[in-house]
Parts: sequence; C-alpha cells; structure tokens
Amino acid sequence: MYYAIIGSDRDDSLEARLQARPGHLERLNSLRDQGRLLLAGPFPAIDSEDPGPAGFTGSVIIAEFADLAEAKAWAESDPYTLAGVYAEVRVKPFKKTLP
Repeated sequence: MYYAIIGSDRDDSLEARLQARPGHLERLNSLRDQGRLLLAGPFPAIDSEDPGPAGFTGSVIIAEFADLAEAKAWAESDPYTLAGVYAEVRVKPFKKTLP
C-alpha cells in the first residue's frame, strides 16, 4: 500500500536541509529503483520553482511500504528527520485514484 509522508520544516531549516539533502535523495532514489516511489518533492516557501533563501516549508513523499509501521520507521530514519529539518512528520495511508 502507498503511504504519504508529510514533513513540515522548522523555522530556519534551509541550511540543515541543504546539508542533509544528499542522504535524503539517496534514500529516495533507492525507493525509486525498487519501484516503490510514486512521487516526492518539497514545498517552496514562495511561489517559485527556485525559492532561493526563502527555502521550503516541508516535503511530501508518497511511496509503497508493507504497512504503516514500516512507513513510520522509514520516515523516522530519514536524514531530514535526523538532522532536525522537520518540526513535524505525519505518515498516512494513501490511496491512488488518478491518473
């Protein structure tokens, strides 16, 4: 089943986000290579593809996991979580309807 992992950035998280990004992307690429990643990306803090120093307000990852516990464990061990980028992380079951 798919699960949505929604991380909300803490204030002033851009530097920590940039430092943890390589490890974060490595884990996402692993999910992709296993055929388990539906989509992933950040929420820009402003209406721009490249928000520059404004940074981001969070991220969403939708990926396939065996169950909710596995999805939560994956989220808890993400480099962004470990680096304190996220102030809050929610993990919810997700049912893909379209397309």
